[in-house]
Amino acid sequence: MSEPSASSWEKIFSSPDEYRIEMLKALLEEEEITSVVINKKDSAYVLIGEVELYVKPEDVIRAKMIAEQLSQP
Repeated sequence: MSEPSASSWEKIFSSPDEYRIEMLKALLEEEEITSVVINKKDSAYVLIGEVELYVKPEDVIRAKMIAEQLSQP
């Protein structure tokens, strides 16, 4: 999949931990928010890089609120 263009998707969250992105993606799906995961980790050195989560512009506010809930202890 190609990287989302700036006009059609907005990054709402990034983390070096892929499991956090997958958890957030699942929560967004429960709320019927479509999201795209972009893995920017180096394939040779998986400890280097980030995994990013993008949503459509109309879902940014709701998605960020869900992401904030996930990141709170």
